[in-house]
Amino acid sequence: MWDHLLGMGDEDRALLLAHCVSVAVNAQAEIVPKYDNGRVSAHGVARRLAHSDVLARAVGLDVYAAGWRPTEGGYFRSVTKPLIIADVTEARGENIAAMIDHLKKGDMAREAERLLAESDWIPACMRTPDIEGEGAAEGANDDGAAALPAFLADDREGGDDAAVIAAE
Repeated sequence: MWDHLLGMGDEDRALLLAHCVSVAVNAQAEIVPKYDNGRVSAHGVARRLAHSDVLARAVGLDVYAAGWRPTEGGYFRSVTKPLIIADVTEARGENIAAMIDHLKKGDMAREAERLLAESDWIPACMRTPDIEGEGAAEGANDDGAAALPAFLADDREGGDDAAVIAAE
């Protein structure tokens, strides 16, 4: 397996790493065990979200610029009806949200997608602090070094090449 990984090109290795990170990093889903200590703490959720914000800022994540949009199947069917109403209210206002508040969940999700199709709104959970909104280019790191801890931002000029090779 190592021979195959070492034989891969840089772009393929980066894609593999991105896939592994996407499977491992979880800021949204709360998986609760069926038995024993199946409790969810507000502190744990807040801590996980704060860590995901740090990671998102470090990589300059901007899901809107990447082309993600809230759709019926991709977002609205996985959230509650009150959250759909709150999202439409935030994006388009109370009058527009009132037009769909009587619908069944499936119809509400479909209409929410239609109502928000032309807007630049994305859910709060998908927004990256310091990237979204006005001044997004200014909020992004020029070289990424500002958001990294000192030991990761170190250029290692004339430093320990064995550590760099081992990390690769």
